[in-house]
Amino acid sequence: MINKQYIIVFFVAWIIPVTGAGITPPVPTQLTVNLLEHTGRVFLDGYPSGLSLAELGTAIERYQLSEIHSPRPRFGWVVNSDHPNTMQTACRILVASSPVLLANDEADMWDSGRDETGNSISVVYGGKPLQPSTVYYWKVKTWDNHGTESDFSNVQDFITSSTFDENTERYPVQITDEYPTAIKQMNDGCVYIDFGKAAFGRLKLTLTSEKGGDTVTVHLSERVKDGRLDRQPGGSIRYAQYRIPLMRGVHTYVLKIHPDKRNTDVGKQGGQPILMPEYTGEVIPFRCCEIENYDRKPSDRDIVRMSMHYPFDETASSFSSSDTVLNLIWDLCKYSLKATTFTGTYIDGDRERIPYEREALISQLGHYYVDREFAIARHSHEHLLYCPTWPTEYFMQSVWIAWNDYLYTGNPVSLQRHYETIKAKTLTGLRESNGLISTRTGKKTPDLLKSIHFKDNPGAMYDIVDWPHTGILGLEKDEGGETDGFVFTDYNAVVNAYHYRALCLMARIAEAVGQPEEMKEFTNLAQQMKKDYHRLFFDPKKGCYKDGIDTGHCSLHANMFALAFGLVPPKNVQTVLDFIHSRGMACSISGALILMEALYEYNDADYALQLLSSTAERSWYNTLRIGSTLTIEAWDNKYKPNLDWNQSAGSVPAYTIPRRLMGIEPLEPGFGKIRIKPQPSTLRHAAIKIPTIRGDIAVKFDQTPGDRFNMKVEIPANTTAEVWLPKLSGKYSLTVNDVSRKGETDGNYVKLWIGSGEHQFEIKERFVR
Repeated sequence: MINKQYIIVFFVAWIIPVTGAGITPPVPTQLTVNLLEHTGRVFLDGYPSGLSLAELGTAIERYQLSEIHSPRPRFGWVVNSDHPNTMQTACRILVASSPVLLANDEADMWDSGRDETGNSISVVYGGKPLQPSTVYYWKVKTWDNHGTESDFSNVQDFITSSTFDENTERYPVQITDEYPTAIKQMNDGCVYIDFGKAAFGRLKLTLTSEKGGDTVTVHLSERVKDGRLDRQPGGSIRYAQYRIPLMRGVHTYVLKIHPDKRNTDVGKQGGQPILMPEYTGEVIPFRCCEIENYDRKPSDRDIVRMSMHYPFDETASSFSSSDTVLNLIWDLCKYSLKATTFTGTYIDGDRERIPYEREALISQLGHYYVDREFAIARHSHEHLLYCPTWPTEYFMQSVWIAWNDYLYTGNPVSLQRHYETIKAKTLTGLRESNGLISTRTGKKTPDLLKSIHFKDNPGAMYDIVDWPHTGILGLEKDEGGETDGFVFTDYNAVVNAYHYRALCLMARIAEAVGQPEEMKEFTNLAQQMKKDYHRLFFDPKKGCYKDGIDTGHCSLHANMFALAFGLVPPKNVQTVLDFIHSRGMACSISGALILMEALYEYNDADYALQLLSSTAERSWYNTLRIGSTLTIEAWDNKYKPNLDWNQSAGSVPAYTIPRRLMGIEPLEPGFGKIRIKPQPSTLRHAAIKIPTIRGDIAVKFDQTPGDRFNMKVEIPANTTAEVWLPKLSGKYSLTVNDVSRKGETDGNYVKLWIGSGEHQFEIKERFVR
């Protein structure tokens, strides 16, 4: 029997390239229900278990799972094929109340029949009414444009919630046991234990006492200093100590982490913290610990950090390049996006544990590229729609987040459900006769605040530009800090750039939810505002944009926002870029998102790479140099003395590297079409793999700048890609899969369309005698 199996595999491997037809393609994989891939996963107090949904009635343990809150869920899957240029042409979905029925290709809830559709990411359930608190099973098969029919996928199960409240589904917070990377017996009798990286968690220790009655002191800290745990790290860098009375013999002890009032007081003003689930207990971020008054050196299995995080697949993405600094920054940002999800919601770090739109936006953009995960971003966004924070700009960031949710998932449910609230977040109610918006001209009416769900007093909503400032926050003061000396006036250039961006995106959202008249209205408002913005803020003598109408001061922020959001006429782009170069990194670690967007959008890849891989004080590398293993809130401790050493605001490169440097982006919602437009600058080589709702995309290039550029791409089935290659010079030769091709010239690029599968490109300078 074994020999026959090997013969069959060998035969198929040879026959596929020869016939190309009549062979069953690989089955659909990575099935999702309402964007969740692992709907059948059951956790026992945070740990993934082998318990199935069908066995829940036998469980005496406390368990956690994901429930489907919609009576008409949406199904998705990844189409797979051995053939290039594959598109799904039809599918058949079976949903049943029993896996036995599906085993016989039968369904008592829904048999879609052969549905002539290419939709593989958001197919709406169309069967009998689903019942609450019930387990269902489903599978899918596909047909493609090569005339082949797949087998059915593996069966996936899901359970409905007790009430169909339409809330966004998400996974429970997960616990992972982690062991030390180093254990050292120190000269002063302490045992030093290092886990290598910080994480939010608790500590579990197995300790031995000969007589009992002795007490050890355990120290926890985020910071290592001179090879030891730093017991006085300063600011908001976390440190704590705990005393454990030992019992005689060998016993395992779990530290009960004391709650910190700063991040657990639900009665505090200025936002409500997200509390830890009961089953995980309270946590603290720490990298290392020291055990004092313990005369034995424990083994690495005696020391366990119970790390809390949202479920995360480390293998979903990868990146490497010829720049070692860039590689370190990618690893830092990717890991940080895992570690900072410990509450199951994007928050601002451990100091407050409050969701803010800024962190939600940056986390969302990066998370899409490092893991195939969409639910935590949607949940965080919808929380902030109804529990917003106070900066004017942040309200409008919700429109950007809403569009990203649809762009990267192709699932319109959140847009449809929250459309009116998202529309209010454009802040058109603050619009004045000059076409601009202002928070200083009496427009913050009760009706406006109610429409955006802001429950504080009107004075609590005001402009921020960037964060943090020097001094005691320095809000709306003429101070340097991370605002580059921005001068606050009645009409703020940054706030109005955000308003223009929100209008443009709202027009797309209106189109997506079937509101053509409102799409036209928002489009017209945006077009008119673009003219007003340039007329009122641009200084023709300086060739750049002012901070406000009533000031002559020009900051990095006024210009990088205008450029990133498309407000600069083509004839003025170069002078604005020149001004941006003159200011350096005069923005915050989170504000750098906009700076990177501006530079890459206008093909200023050399300067962008210089900033990304910089080792200066105001750089992402400085996070590692000062000793943090998670991204931080500011460039350095001195720029914000109470900064968090565990905040996703510093993880911008997790998005910028794949989206801008490697150039991978969705051209249509849900990656129906993809663009790959790398901007390699001086990098000799780089390779990346990123997950999408339709499957993995891989891009790998190596180059001799100015002479040749080789690139290999892997495109998932059921999508197409627009590939851009640097032109090198006026004369060039281009081959695709070793076949000579001609592409369309666009600026300094040559572009062409390809289908799914692996493709090899080579473009070389052609010398003419």
